[in-house]
Amino acid sequence: MTDFEKWDDRYKKHWCTKEQLQRLVLLTVLTAEQYKGITGEDYKG
Repeated sequence: MTDFEKWDDRYKKHWCTKEQLQRLVLLTVLTAEQYKGITGEDYKG
């Protein structure tokens, strides 16, 4: 399971927030493109 798949699943289950996903983009765990793929919103970091 990739990081994207893991965090996408957690977001869909309401186990993490958009703010947490934004932090993961800052930490380079996810890309801005992956953030948009999970939340459906553009990353505004």
